[in-house]
Amino acid sequence: MFINYDYYRIFYYVAKYGSFTQAANVLMENQSNITRIITNLETELGCELFVRTNKGATLTPEGEKLLVHVNAAAKELQLGEEEISAGKGLESGTITVSVSETALHGLLLKVLHKFTTAYPGIKIRILNFSTPQAISSLHSGIADLAIVTSPTGSAKPLQETRIKTFSELLVCGPEYSDMKYKRLRFEDLQSYQFICLGRDTKTFEFYNKLFSKEDLVLSPDMEAATTDQLLMMVKNNLGLGFLPDIIARPAIEAGEIQEVKFDDPIPKRYICILKNTENSLSAAAKEFEKTVLEERDSK
Repeated sequence: MFINYDYYRIFYYVAKYGSFTQAANVLMENQSNITRIITNLETELGCELFVRTNKGATLTPEGEKLLVHVNAAAKELQLGEEEISAGKGLESGTITVSVSETALHGLLLKVLHKFTTAYPGIKIRILNFSTPQAISSLHSGIADLAIVTSPTGSAKPLQETRIKTFSELLVCGPEYSDMKYKRLRFEDLQSYQFICLGRDTKTFEFYNKLFSKEDLVLSPDMEAATTDQLLMMVKNNLGLGFLPDIIARPAIEAGEIQEVKFDDPIPKRYICILKNTENSLSAAAKEFEKTVLEERDSK
C-alpha cells in the first residue's frame, strides 16, 4: 500500500488540535483541502479515523492506534532535524575551556588533537587556571567547561565527572643521588628542602590533609605557582616535591629527575571535567564535552 506521507502529516495536526479548522490555520492550508486529504487517507486505510462533530474532530479507536505510530515517526523526524541543526553548529564557533597544567598534559592535549581534527572550523580558547580559578570561571560564565584535577571542591550547580586517574610521585633532582637508597615517609620530609604548590591551590589542600592525618604541619620551604615551575625547581636540585606521574615519568625516563621511594599511602587523584548546569552549552561545546567523556577510564 502506498500512501502519500503528507497525508500522515495532515492527520497528525488534525489529531493534535482536534479540529480541521485549526489544523488548516496552522498549516496555512484550505480547510476543504484538509478535509479531502483525511477522507482520502480513510479510504486508503479502509476505516474512519475521526468522528466529525460541530465541536471538532475526535479520534476513533482506529485513529488512536494510528496516532501512536505517527507520533513516534514525528519524534524521529524532529530528532533528525536537531541532529542536522547541531551539525551546522559544528562548522564554526568558539569554545572556552579552563584547564590546569596536569589536566592539560594528562588529558586535554590528546582531546584537542582528536577534536580539532574532526572539527577544524571550531576555535578553542584555553585558559591556564588553577582549579579554584577554573571553578570561578564556570560560575562567572567566562568558560564553557573546565578540566582540572581533584579535589575540586565543586558543588551545585556545577556537575563534575571523573575522567582519568593519576598518581603522585615524590621526586628529587640528580644531585640527590643518595635518595635512591632511602624510603621516606611524611615525617621525613621535614628534614629536607621541600617544594609544594601554593597555598591557594587544591593540591596544597590535598597534601595539607595528608600531613594533618600524621599530626604534621605542611610547611614547604618553597611554593611554586604551577606544576611546571615545581618540576623545574626539582630538576635544578632545589628540593624534593610531589609531582603527578603523567608529568614526572617523562623527566624520570630522561634522567632529569629521580623517583624517591615513599612508604606512606597517597590516594589516587582524578582529572575531571566540570560544567555549570545553569548555563546551556553550544552545539560545539556539547560535542567537545562528548569527546572528553570518551576518554573516561574503563575501570
